[in-house]
Formats: sequence, structure tokens, C-alpha cells
Amino acid sequence: MAADNSTTSLWRSWQLQRRVIFALLMRETLTRFGRHNIGFLWMFAEPMMFTLGITALWSIAGAKHGSDLPITVFALSGYSSVLLWRNMPSRAISSIQPNLALMYHRNVKLIDIFIARLLLEAAGATMSFFLLSLIFIYIGWVEPPEDILKVIAAWALLAWFGMALAILLGALSEHYELVEKFWHPAAYLLFPLSGAGFLLEIVPEGPRDLLLYLPMLNCVEYLRDGYFGSLFTAHYSVSYVIACNSVLTLLSLAKLRQVSRTVIPK
Repeated sequence: MAADNSTTSLWRSWQLQRRVIFALLMRETLTRFGRHNIGFLWMFAEPMMFTLGITALWSIAGAKHGSDLPITVFALSGYSSVLLWRNMPSRAISSIQPNLALMYHRNVKLIDIFIARLLLEAAGATMSFFLLSLIFIYIGWVEPPEDILKVIAAWALLAWFGMALAILLGALSEHYELVEKFWHPAAYLLFPLSGAGFLLEIVPEGPRDLLLYLPMLNCVEYLRDGYFGSLFTAHYSVSYVIACNSVLTLLSLAKLRQVSRTVIPK
């Protein structure tokens, strides 16, 4: 009987938090994109425009990336991935204080605010990647993925990495203002190392081993392996990414719990 009551209580708690997160998600959507013009469609229109712009510039300039792969599929897989992991921390850093008034509602937690913001960012990047893939496949610029499950798994791992990193930096930024100052240059420095503009197979073995310490680079290689793995030799470790993501998640939740004790109104 006690087990049944515990299960019922857990289910009710989940339903309640799900409604809270959904309400926060709707609030964040309206706050960020408004009700006018195309509204929430900007959620995926913005990343689509960025990816299309990069693809067009690379095509016009005849940019080289060290392989014979079509520039369209290379840019699509690379820059869509960058938008997924890089934008999440920017949305999470310094996001606690502007939303502190919501903490007066006892069912709203800091983690709910972060999840709502990050789900919105992930949804925009995911819809952009999905729609651009369908369009490019339809018009013949890109071949369908060779292994769709690898593409989905790589995208999920990259989203997990972005969310865990974002929550950790968001929580740290509440105590350390320098987090916001350092993240932006760090993001620009990590961008060329993330695999968006090159394949690891063209990198010598020594530097390649060092670059593989970057979780996002492993995810991009994994994603491209799912898209066109027969055309190049991919280098990545799924177990390493899972381990890094797990450690980041534990650190982010621990720091967020510490911050919650100092900022949530009593």
C-alpha cells in the first residue's frame, strides 16, 4: 500500500512539474519572440538563416574542408551542431536574477527555469536542422542519412552536453560575474575546434588525440558518421561523451542546488 502511495505521489509530482515547465516554456516563447510578425517561428527561422548564410558563403567562396564531400552537407552538419551547443550557455548565464520573482511560487524551481529556456533553444536548433535536411534532400543537394539512428543519437548527446554545460555555467554565473565575461571569448575559441569546419581524418594523429578531448567534436564526428560515414573515416568515442556529460550533469545539479539555497526566497 505504501509503495502504491509513493508511486501515485511521484506521478502527481511529475504531472505538476510538467505543467510548470510547459507554462514557463510558453512564457519564455512569448517574452523572447512576442506575438507579432511570425512570432515563435523565429525560434527555428533564426538558426535556419544562419546555417543557410554560412552554406551560401562557403559555396560561393569555394571553401575547402579537406575532403570531397559536398559543401552543403558539410556546412549543414557542422554549423547546425554549433548552434545547438553554443547558444544554450548564452541563454542560461545570468538568467537567475531576471526570473527570481517566479521563485515566490512554491512549485517553481530554478531547474524548471533552466529547462524551459534550454528546451526552447534546443527545439529551435533541432527544427532548423530537421527542416533544412528535408529541404536539401528534397532538392537533391544532400543525400539521405546513411544511418538515421546515429544522427539522432549524436544530436541527443550534443543536446545533453549543451544543457549540462549551460546549467553549470548558469549556476556559476550567479556567484561569479566573470563567467559571463569569459564564456563569450571561450565560445569563439572553441568554435573553430568543434569540428564545424574540418574532418578529424585530415588532422595528424597527435593533435587529433588532443582534439578528441572535446566532447562536442566527438558528437560532430558521430553525426557525420551517421550522415555520410562511408565517405570518410570518423573518429569519436560515444562512451567518452557519455562520461563527460554525466560528470557535467552531476556538477551542474550540485552547483544549482547550492545556488538555490542562497537565492530562493524563504
